[in-house]
Amino acid sequence: MAATSAPSIDERVELITRNTEEILTVDELRELLATEPELRHYIGFEISGRIHLGTGLVCMAKLRDFTKAGISCTVFLADWHTWINEKLDDDRNTIRSLARDYFQEGLVAAYRAVGGNEHDLHFLLGSDLYASTTDYWSCVVDVSKHTTLARMQRSITILGRQEGSNVDFAKLIYPAMQAADIFAQGVHLAHAGIDQRKAHVIARDVALQLRMLPLRSSSGTPIKPMAVHHPLLLGLKKPPVWPIPEDGDTRDVIASMKMSKSDPQSAVFIDDDPDTIRKKVRRAFCPPGEAAYNPVLNWWKALVFAETSEPVTIDRTPENGGPVSYASYADLEAAYLEEQLHPLDAKDALATLLIDKLAPARDYLAASPRFQEAKVRMEEILTSRV
Repeated sequence: MAATSAPSIDERVELITRNTEEILTVDELRELLATEPELRHYIGFEISGRIHLGTGLVCMAKLRDFTKAGISCTVFLADWHTWINEKLDDDRNTIRSLARDYFQEGLVAAYRAVGGNEHDLHFLLGSDLYASTTDYWSCVVDVSKHTTLARMQRSITILGRQEGSNVDFAKLIYPAMQAADIFAQGVHLAHAGIDQRKAHVIARDVALQLRMLPLRSSSGTPIKPMAVHHPLLLGLKKPPVWPIPEDGDTRDVIASMKMSKSDPQSAVFIDDDPDTIRKKVRRAFCPPGEAAYNPVLNWWKALVFAETSEPVTIDRTPENGGPVSYASYADLEAAYLEEQLHPLDAKDALATLLIDKLAPARDYLAASPRFQEAKVRMEEILTSRV
């Protein structure tokens, strides 16, 4: 049997950049692929709630693409960041336990759901990185020495906090730590949702000035880490202001509407049962004839058509015209804008596809006592904070 040839640089670029919102920068990516024998990736997560489809499917699908492109992928379980941001019960032992037993198990299940092999992933707890990296805290200081206080204050939006809000000083350390996490791991490709952009730009801006843990090429030259940002998945609920003002910052609007782990009605979680998925999607905000800021269409684009090149069939009710197939998301959107696709038909078909997509995750997690015990603890904490 002939050996499978390694992907070309063009093929690797396509895998890395597909279904992303921003790459900083594509030229740097091509240079790294051409010159570096091994590229390292990382994405970090606070352990702050249940795993929804933005984390479980959108993020994990990109990790699958990275591994297909021959990139070494790390999932960073950010227990210190969780503690700083006052998530869960503010107990570091609880956070560390749930990082491994709930979050890691859940992400393994999600990775299976997108067709990935969990053995391709490396999971790293923040506490373990800091304990094993002698110069980590020196790097945090080095990053901070090259970043203004005003910039740190502007960057607290990466914590889900409003810019200009009154926060304790620990939260101002968070962006510097997030940048230092990149250098401490020797990361070439820092990956996250577009809402984490400010931290990655700090890392890029200070990279060539660092004396502690600088990122170097294989030839020893200091280089900048790249940033890869995937789009955010919209939450299912109607936004506080509708219609959306046209003169606002689109990026800020989408960030404010993103799916929330803390609001079960805005999200579908990777271990939701089929009935729960159907009910949540049926209740979703889905204005007829409107595509912009429509979460149902957003999910069709990000969770269905982003993952297939095949036509998708929707079983419309007989009174709405019966079954119809769409070759692309653009075709589905056009039909919806012309009101040839009813919101309820779009919702029911989407729910059915998600139920099928999540079946491997549900099966894996149902058979994991470790996850089930941790889930009970997670739900107790989340309920107590309401």
